[in-house]
Amino acid sequence: MQRYIGLMSGTSLDGVDGVLAELDGSRCTIIQHQTASFDPILRAELLALNSSGPDELHRAALAANALARVYAQVVRALLAASDLPAYAIQAIGAHGQTVRHRPGVYDGTGYTLQLNSPALLAELTGITVVADLRSRDVAAGGQGAPLVPAFHQQVFGRPGQDTLVLNLGGIANLSVLAADGTVLGFDCGPANALMDAWCQRHTGQPFDAAGAWAASGQLLPALLQRLLAEPFLQQPPPKSTGRDLFNADWLATKLEGLANLAAPDVQATLTEFTARACADAVQRYGLHSDVLLVCGGGALNRHLMARLQALLPTLTVQRSDEHGLPVQQVEAAAFAWLARQALQGAPGNLPSVTGARGLRVLGAIYPA
Repeated sequence: MQRYIGLMSGTSLDGVDGVLAELDGSRCTIIQHQTASFDPILRAELLALNSSGPDELHRAALAANALARVYAQVVRALLAASDLPAYAIQAIGAHGQTVRHRPGVYDGTGYTLQLNSPALLAELTGITVVADLRSRDVAAGGQGAPLVPAFHQQVFGRPGQDTLVLNLGGIANLSVLAADGTVLGFDCGPANALMDAWCQRHTGQPFDAAGAWAASGQLLPALLQRLLAEPFLQQPPPKSTGRDLFNADWLATKLEGLANLAAPDVQATLTEFTARACADAVQRYGLHSDVLLVCGGGALNRHLMARLQALLPTLTVQRSDEHGLPVQQVEAAAFAWLARQALQGAPGNLPSVTGARGLRVLGAIYPA
């Protein structure tokens, strides 16, 4: 039994989720979970760095240092709550903050870029850090995402039964865990990224708590039709996406020419867009299962969950809590598991998911 820490700050930009996990074979036991919100200045800077701007190399380096300090704060909280010293932890898996994700384009290889300062994090915590977990898969011709399906297979796979896992972070991604052990996984489209941005803009709140604001609105069929016409949704896997595509400018183009739109109605339509994009992915690739396990912050959106269940009546839509891992701990736990894979020299990717040329050991290691 070994202890690892996983740190995740996702596309939703709401802060950092951290877990301290005991890993033993395919078993993952969460010992502690801690979170830290981004202060408004750091959140705004991380969001701004998703687009080109003045002096962005300098700003990105400083934002990476600031992010590492938030990561270190979460690590210290995990150790204090567990009453464990730093030397009891094998390694930290630190995802970093994605600000560009363009695999396979421009020069045939493309890139994925997560802001991070793993050397600083190793200095601040005294623990080995595993970071830069996506770029090796991209170098091998893969998408570099999603990486969580390999972990989903370990903790949620059911021999002889198909299982579906839907992660609703800033972006939605689906894992299809087949009864024969094969795995398919891909990004479905946006989850919370557009909904959170619209909510922040019009209510001042960082997210639509439980989906109550969306539930108060009316569906806008013309807008929904425009959103669902996005070509990415019809692309076959392997595929991945992020704020490079689904951002405020993209939404603005969909709103052009539609007059007198009430803000709650747009929120209702964005929520329906997420639900339908995910439901369509399930219907095309995963209907042999009897259950859809949902994790990520979007699983706390009761309105979104209700819409998923309504659109997928032959499946039982459940939160991952009912299968051993609370919804906001799954992705951080996946990066703890990926850190273990790196230290053991074991592959962390699945070519059937990312499209890479083969299995690869992922991540760069910064010793304590």
